[in-house]
Amino acid sequence: MLAIFKKELKTYFLTLTGWIFLAVFLLVSGILFSTQLVFPGNSQYTMFLTGLLFIYVFVIPLLTMRIFTDEKRFGTDQLLLTGPSNLWGIVLGKFLAALAVFLITIAVTFIYPVLLSFHGKLDWPMIIGSYFGFILLGAAFIAIGVFISQVSEGVVSAAVLTLCAIVITFIIDFMQQYMPTTELSGLVWAVILIAIPLSWLYTSGKNWAVTAAVALVLAAVLLFTWFFGRSLFIGLIGKSMGWLSLSRRFGSFSIGILSLDAILYYLSFSGFFLFLTVQSLEKRRWS
Repeated sequence: MLAIFKKELKTYFLTLTGWIFLAVFLLVSGILFSTQLVFPGNSQYTMFLTGLLFIYVFVIPLLTMRIFTDEKRFGTDQLLLTGPSNLWGIVLGKFLAALAVFLITIAVTFIYPVLLSFHGKLDWPMIIGSYFGFILLGAAFIAIGVFISQVSEGVVSAAVLTLCAIVITFIIDFMQQYMPTTELSGLVWAVILIAIPLSWLYTSGKNWAVTAAVALVLAAVLLFTWFFGRSLFIGLIGKSMGWLSLSRRFGSFSIGILSLDAILYYLSFSGFFLFLTVQSLEKRRWS
């Protein structure tokens, strides 16, 4: 993993990818800092932090779009899959390298509150909590980008799909209010949710017997819940979509509260997409 990490980190700064990411992020954040705080003479750092949050939507795809697509383009992916490194080491090495570049930009922006502190009193617990939340949120976005880069065939498609995925995590709270809340719609949604892992189980093992056995067990649980706990299906679509809302859980950090639930959520979210990436590589290795 360490070798992969060093190689990827070096690649970021030997190619334009890392420098473009740094330049775009710091340029936009500098403009926001100047227009929202310096020129108006405002010391409310929360305004800048809110704007900084939306920069992620556009710069994270720049950081992750080449992680695996370049390996496919140059044919070096086969060397990775057949080499001595295990798949988790490959994925974690690439993920941590992208995260390291991201942390460098975050560290540079910390100069801004230090400068403001000479001209006004700042709420440091709120600022530190927000930066901690930014790191967790950025890790979750990078994990999404790593997975999409693995399943994409080109750099452009990886960037566009990552951008769309991140945008969805921002607007999913808005989408929830338009989702049906009836018991029947919840049942249909539950069937769809069950079908997804069953499909993955079959494509991974190509074993109809195991897939059918798991399907029967899940169907029995679903029918039991339908007859004896039907109220659980009310608003199920909105409740399940809420799991993907990354921005909602950032709220506690923005007021200086380090919520254990939010920390565990971001860590598990990142781990889930890294797990999907490993499974995708595993499938390619044996195909």
